[in-house]
Amino acid sequence: MTRLFRPAVNAMRGYVPGEQPKPGSPILKLNSNENPYPPSPKAMAALRSLDSERLRRYPDPFAREFCQAVSDALDVPADWVIVGNGSDDLLNLLIRACAEDDTRQVVYPMPTYVLYRTLAEIQSSRAAEVPYADDFRLPLEALVAAAGAVTLIATPNSPSGHCVPIAELRQLAQRLPGILAIDEAYVDFADQTPLALVREFDNVIVLRTLSKGYSLAGLRLGFAIANPSLLSGLFKVKDSYNVDAVAIAVGAAAIRDQAYKNHCVAQIRTARTQLATTLEQLGFTVWPSQTNFLLVRPAGAKAETLYQQLKSQNILVRYFNQPGLDDKLRITIGTGEQNHTLVQAINGLLG
Repeated sequence: MTRLFRPAVNAMRGYVPGEQPKPGSPILKLNSNENPYPPSPKAMAALRSLDSERLRRYPDPFAREFCQAVSDALDVPADWVIVGNGSDDLLNLLIRACAEDDTRQVVYPMPTYVLYRTLAEIQSSRAAEVPYADDFRLPLEALVAAAGAVTLIATPNSPSGHCVPIAELRQLAQRLPGILAIDEAYVDFADQTPLALVREFDNVIVLRTLSKGYSLAGLRLGFAIANPSLLSGLFKVKDSYNVDAVAIAVGAAAIRDQAYKNHCVAQIRTARTQLATTLEQLGFTVWPSQTNFLLVRPAGAKAETLYQQLKSQNILVRYFNQPGLDDKLRITIGTGEQNHTLVQAINGLLG
């Protein structure tokens, strides 16, 4: 059947998400960086109160109700916001609008979110992967030299958990010929945000999601903030109704409930510190994290072996079989009880 597809599609591997157990299965899922706490009660109330008329009609193609909620919560103009079916949808819009074969390439440091590579391959665009140093210092000069049509920087980054200094992002914005896309999927757990750069530079776009901080990974809702002149090209290539009426209503209620989100985030940040300390006491190497996960190198066992052993005990963590990561695991921060279960299992496996 390969004759039916474009050569680029035949050649690509495709993105492989983390394992998703069936609903109701007795598995402790610490592999996809979902928030362990439920969504905002106000978001759930909005879901329950949806009128059938909102389902009968097409949704607002610009999701203006949600854009206004973002405007109120983050103090940005509503017309500086574009909404997508998760931030992955918005990444796809960026690549579709800006990247093309070898002449307009996609650039990013590695290791990072591997969907960037997949999206470039779909577009038949060259992906220039610039390696991070061992200490995850941003390879700024190499990124500038690559002169991408789109340069993608995840900060906080996955799977490393580190933040890129805002001063270095500012230098990139000043020196890049194309768009600087700052992927802030994990920003709710971080100490800083470069959001202000969108006002300084018309080639900067900041992408966010409700999957992590707002406990709405199943809703598939993300948004991006940029100068309207930059957003105009993205509106041209987006699907007519890329965000459904349910997501608009529930997402608007969730983002207006900053107090609840901040309360859950505070619990996760505290649990992150506690889990990092415990794993270090067990001999693990733990990288500093500004996210809701930890990147760790196990002590006394190979990372892949420990991953498989934990899986056999119904505990899922993330293992990446790729250079630079094949001796490490990425572990989502759970509740205190979930983290305790994980540590007990590791203790038992390592003796």
